[in-house]
Amino acid sequence: MSLSKKILLGMGLGVLVGLLFNFALPNAFDIVNNYIFIPVGKIFLNLIKMLVVPIVLVSLILGTAGVSDPKKLGRIGLKTVSFFLITTALAIVLALGTALIVKPGIGDYQLDGADYEATEAPPVIETLLNIIPTNPINAMVQENMLQIIAFAIFIGFAMARLGTKVDGLLKLVEQANNVLMYLVNMVMKFAPYGAFALIATAIGGQGFSAIAAMSKYLFVVLFVLLIHFVFVYGSALKFLGKMSLITFIKGFSPAMIVAFSTSSSNATLPVSMDAAQKNLGVSKTVSGFVQPLGATINMDGTAIMQGVATVFIAQVVAQDLTLSQLITVLLTATLASIGTAGVPGVGLIMLSMVLTSVGLPVEAIALVLGVDRLIDMFRTTVNITGDAVCAVIVDRSEGNNDLDDLERS
Repeated sequence: MSLSKKILLGMGLGVLVGLLFNFALPNAFDIVNNYIFIPVGKIFLNLIKMLVVPIVLVSLILGTAGVSDPKKLGRIGLKTVSFFLITTALAIVLALGTALIVKPGIGDYQLDGADYEATEAPPVIETLLNIIPTNPINAMVQENMLQIIAFAIFIGFAMARLGTKVDGLLKLVEQANNVLMYLVNMVMKFAPYGAFALIATAIGGQGFSAIAAMSKYLFVVLFVLLIHFVFVYGSALKFLGKMSLITFIKGFSPAMIVAFSTSSSNATLPVSMDAAQKNLGVSKTVSGFVQPLGATINMDGTAIMQGVATVFIAQVVAQDLTLSQLITVLLTATLASIGTAGVPGVGLIMLSMVLTSVGLPVEAIALVLGVDRLIDMFRTTVNITGDAVCAVIVDRSEGNNDLDDLERS
């Protein structure tokens, strides 16, 4: 049985076991969850997270060093950031439009007793200014991805300019990359068990009453995520990447499954890059540059959640959003995806920023918290898919012919 099938089997069993505890054994769930599911899931997550920082550092150094022409590096960077901003804006427009049509917030929702304390995000300009690390080692310790990315790009650029003078260092980094990818393959052998435990925790911990009460909101978010995945990414792949969505899904499914299980773009990054390079034929140079950057600043799935949640909360409090407010939501959510990069709990922080920008009560976030864990699994899958789609398109635009061979096969 292939690894992907094993992980899917683990996820399926996790769903069944989670539902069993939810409906038949709710009192026993906490004991089993605390002593079995959480430890197993935590071990799997820690094994992957252990590799994230070194893989981002090494892959970006190799990716940048492989682009000897500074103009080419700037061109790849411009294409990447442009794609991320455009797809994020499209995601929010789809979310706002669908929510306004379906009206998920019309119903008997009570804000009485709802409480949510928003964490204040740093200003966008402060985040941009802090991209350059004063202490690269400290940036790695704190897992500040933007600073790690900046440092790696500087090192890679210097190595590209120095050429043969640093052949020994380049070979060392390449060997480090080989070691890390070998470790990724080792860790992935534990993935079926980790996926089982994480899914069982997520499903078993969700009260059925909470899911039923928020079913309309949940449906709208999942529907827009599906539309964005199939039509936006599918069209981008077909017309810009010259690749069918089916071919892409077949190659990238291992990473999508891990993203669904872990609900973390950064934790999935090692698997995402491995799948893009080995299964989709994306060059190490482009994959090493685009995907780590995307895992940090590209959040289409999260943007969809914010758009639907904003309209949902506005309808709950009976406040009609004007055209100017809808535009404000679009701009705020798009910029916030970069401005809050690397901040823990980024999705809810971004949502609190969006709600504040249009004068909606931040405490209403408490309404959507009940089903946010379930939504997080789906939106993370969309987030990392967008990164890989961008990598395919950028690599195609840079003349990678391996993508043609993949599509023909």
